[in-house]
Amino acid sequence: MRASAIVAAWLAGASMMAAFPAMAQTAATTSPPGLSYTQPLTPQAVQLVQRQLRQLGAYRGRIDGVWGPDSQAALERFQQQHNLQVTGQLNEATAATLGLTPGTLLAAGEPAPPVVPPPIPGSQLSRNSVAAIQSRLRDLNFYRGAVDGVWGASTQQAIEQFQQGRGLQPNGQLNPATITALGLNPNLLVPNG
Repeated sequence: MRASAIVAAWLAGASMMAAFPAMAQTAATTSPPGLSYTQPLTPQAVQLVQRQLRQLGAYRGRIDGVWGPDSQAALERFQQQHNLQVTGQLNEATAATLGLTPGTLLAAGEPAPPVVPPPIPGSQLSRNSVAAIQSRLRDLNFYRGAVDGVWGASTQQAIEQFQQGRGLQPNGQLNPATITALGLNPNLLVPNG
């Protein structure tokens, strides 16, 4: 049997039923008995369960994030040793007895937030990069100066006006949102070298 967590349904169901009592009553009378939603565990969440089972003496296998026969047997053994219903599934009671919270299991394996590069000061760009920005701002009617590749007050002001006109934070910085909104290739922005 494959390991799965009822965590998402348990969280979502509890909050939905608390927020909408009438819905809870309807759901209780219309749902087929034994119907539940299960969410597969990520490999990182499986590693958390395996680690907890090992620390508590129920698991001797590798902590590899793969739910196999050894993990399954360890979970069933743990449930039996702690007088829990032996289901072989990581249910609310088993998770709590293991010391795992739904939030911990759901957060395991979430991708790290993307790394956002810092804004590039226009004064540190190559002349070709600045000229490309000036040309693009001119095409969009935000810049009226010479396309000379020199980052000056008029280029800075044009960037700020462009940002404001596009609903971006008007800070005059060349951040990813501004570069994307300008329709420029981020690789074009080359620092002085």
